Amino acid sequence: MRTIHLDINDRGSRYAVTGGPAHDADAARDLVRDLCGDKKFARATHNTWALIGANGPVKADDGEAGAGMVILRMLEREGLRNHVVVVTRWFGGKHLGGDRFRHVQTAVRTYLDAIGHGAS
Repeated sequence: MRTIHLDINDRGSRYAVTGGPAHDADAARDLVRDLCGDKKFARATHNTWALIGANGPVKADDGEAGAGMVILRMLEREGLRNHVVVVTRWFGGKHLGGDRFRHVQTAVRTYLDAIGHGAS
């Protein structure tokens, strides 16, 4: 499991991105559960994730409607399979509207680049 702390701070909301190998939804949920074993991540408002596993695509928004689909689409474009990507958000008290999707995209792109799978 690899966590990247990002320098994204918008209206008080902060982001991090984590990922690791996972072949199915159960393995992805295990990774998220392990991540939330860290008190800092357990206190996060949202831990959204997606993967394309052995049984096809799966995602979870964790209350951040639409964020899982943003992650999933990026994984599909990159052809990254059997690897879960989790975007964590600590809500800062102000709604971000559509900007939250831009931040999710930035987080996923940063992660893909860090593991050598990014196109940029």
